[in-house]
Amino acid sequence: MDATNEEILRQVFGDSSDGEDLELGDGSDPSHCWEPIKEIKGLWLCRDFLPPQRQSSLLSTIQNEGWFTEASHNQAMRFGDLPSWATELSHSIRKVVLASDFVLEPIVLGNTDNVNENACSFPSDLFCREPLFDQLILNSYQPGEGICAHIDLMRFEDGIAILSLESSCVMHFSPVDGTSRDSLMDGEKDPPLAKIPVYLTPGSLIFMSGEARYLWKHEINRMPGFQKWEGEELNQKRRISITLRKLCQVE
Repeated sequence: MDATNEEILRQVFGDSSDGEDLELGDGSDPSHCWEPIKEIKGLWLCRDFLPPQRQSSLLSTIQNEGWFTEASHNQAMRFGDLPSWATELSHSIRKVVLASDFVLEPIVLGNTDNVNENACSFPSDLFCREPLFDQLILNSYQPGEGICAHIDLMRFEDGIAILSLESSCVMHFSPVDGTSRDSLMDGEKDPPLAKIPVYLTPGSLIFMSGEARYLWKHEINRMPGFQKWEGEELNQKRRISITLRKLCQVE
């Protein structure tokens, strides 16, 4: 890695002792606290994953990639070898998860033997895999632009991370079939479940696994009147999302 790239990574993710490992603290930093979304098993939120200064540095790095230089260019994808900043982002996600209060026993990377699954609220096998992610998608959304309700394609493994930048938004989650999974005694279905809103501020990160990844759709409707939180309409600006996933292995 040349000096220019090393300086970019230092600005985005902070100093490290060996140029590769990230100094993200011991998990006691409130900005790295994970919140389980209680209504949806497997959905986690880290509200201030990246502080404002590092968000700005990351946005500058993305700008330097030249992906969004044209107004018509609003999406970029990479497979396999990711840009160095995306690899560092993956490392930082792993480190913050493993340092959290929701990991009760240390996990040795690359070794899942004798791992107590009940001791880790996060799925430990995901954070032992190498690489953690090997597919990157960046989307640039202008005010009013969002994404329809969907689950990610089955070509990707469990465990998906989404980092939000620039604009706050509300992401809504709804069951895949639109109803609860419990049936009434007379055979009728329960009434459809209300959508679960999750408020994403710039620099926040969500992680989806298990039920959240496979049984719940997620969407962002940024049309006027739909982006409200605690009764207030959100001020919409351009929003950048960074999604990290792992391709399924082909036998």
